[in-house]
Amino acid sequence: MEDVISGESCRNLGRALCIITGASKGYGRTLAFQLSCLLKPGSVLLLVARTADQLNEVKEDIVTLYGGQNKLDVRCVQADLEKTEGMEKTLQAAKETLSSEMEHLLLINNAASLGDVSRFAQTFTDPEEVNRYLSLNVSGALSLTAGVLQAFPRRLGLRRTVVNISSLCALKPFPSWVLYCTGKAARDMMFRVLAEEEPDVRVLSYAPGPLDTDMQLQARRFSGDLTLRRAFCSMCSEGQLLSCRESGAKLMKLLLDDDFPSGAHLDFYEL
Repeated sequence: MEDVISGESCRNLGRALCIITGASKGYGRTLAFQLSCLLKPGSVLLLVARTADQLNEVKEDIVTLYGGQNKLDVRCVQADLEKTEGMEKTLQAAKETLSSEMEHLLLINNAASLGDVSRFAQTFTDPEEVNRYLSLNVSGALSLTAGVLQAFPRRLGLRRTVVNISSLCALKPFPSWVLYCTGKAARDMMFRVLAEEEPDVRVLSYAPGPLDTDMQLQARRFSGDLTLRRAFCSMCSEGQLLSCRESGAKLMKLLLDDDFPSGAHLDFYEL
């Protein structure tokens, strides 16, 4: 079970509605635990993922650890954000938390997939395959963010923050990772535009670094570019992968300090 970084317990993110996508495992699960420590009583933590059983396990563990002491309302939404109905279901669950007493709206767009990294760009000749990938990783993130911001419009006393879990791949091309790099680059630009259009919304793209997760295991096993695959294997064997907790702690500090330029892309290693 993941606790928040020590030394931050005296600070908090206010009475908030905090929405985390991809919250059932890996990085999203860790962020759910870390954020639970930083929300004032009366806050709602909305956990979104495709797998109900894993979501409920996260909820039960959070409630056991933190629910009683800070009266945190943890809710689960089983939804596939690749599909319109999944996005609508998530929005409806968010709207059911509407309260004039909420001080902070925090949306963390964490849900993402690696895509087929065993192939190179010239093999992706089927537009439907590409569109399926972009539907979750780009379209879903934009539509959910837009819907949430519409449901919780600007008002006095409400702070609104949107986080995009990004990657070095948003800035640097990785051979055989054309889908992932494209999706991450598109998301970064999408949120940069949002920051320009909505100056009252705090927008952050955070690259968490190479995390020791199932996605990293998939990268080590299936990356079509052998140089890249060997580099990931070397990082793993030499203990250079980051824990989700270590990376999440830096994101928590960024959110608590709240002094980043809105729309910025910040990397774990730059902080």
